[in-house]
Amino acid sequence: MAVQAFLGLRRWRGNPVCRATDRHEAWVALAALLLMALGAPVLGWLSGSLTDDALQQSVRTQHAQRHPTPAVVVRKASGRSRFAQDPESAAVTEDSSRTSVVAGWRAPDGTARTGKVTTTSAATTPGARIRIWTDEQGLPATRPMDSATARTHAVLAGVGATLAGAGLTETARRLVVWRMMQRRYSRLDRAWAEVGPDWGRTGTGS
Repeated sequence: MAVQAFLGLRRWRGNPVCRATDRHEAWVALAALLLMALGAPVLGWLSGSLTDDALQQSVRTQHAQRHPTPAVVVRKASGRSRFAQDPESAAVTEDSSRTSVVAGWRAPDGTARTGKVTTTSAATTPGARIRIWTDEQGLPATRPMDSATARTHAVLAGVGATLAGAGLTETARRLVVWRMMQRRYSRLDRAWAEVGPDWGRTGTGS
């Protein structure tokens, strides 16, 4: 819509029936077009960059605070744990085969701990050895985010900010044009109210 209105500016130039409001609408469209073509991408780039910086810092923090820890399966457990373990496997997806088990391991200070975790390891019989993620206190933790995943989230945030910026700009343009049209109709109504009663009468100059 903004592009069509802007192109209309060229068609109306030099046209004797071109109204001031037509030119104003075209300039509003031009401003909106520039904002969508330049402002929205800049907004998306800034949003993506800031998001990436924050997520990469979170990645570094998580990798510094979480550690792969050897554990021994005690028994299988019913239900699911919210901790997706297995540091040596690829990032766990919804399609991954995960098994809930009760396992035992030792915290960094040597304290023995037991808890329910999930693992993608095929060996889940009692006594099987698996690897899990634990935090600095030795408690089970989720797998830390990797840098590539963080970058993907940042890109999506940037794209979303770009689309949102363009959408808000177009919405603002439509509101401004709607307001201009309302004012135009109001002026037409006032003008008609002044000349309407004498329309077509002899000697009125009509």
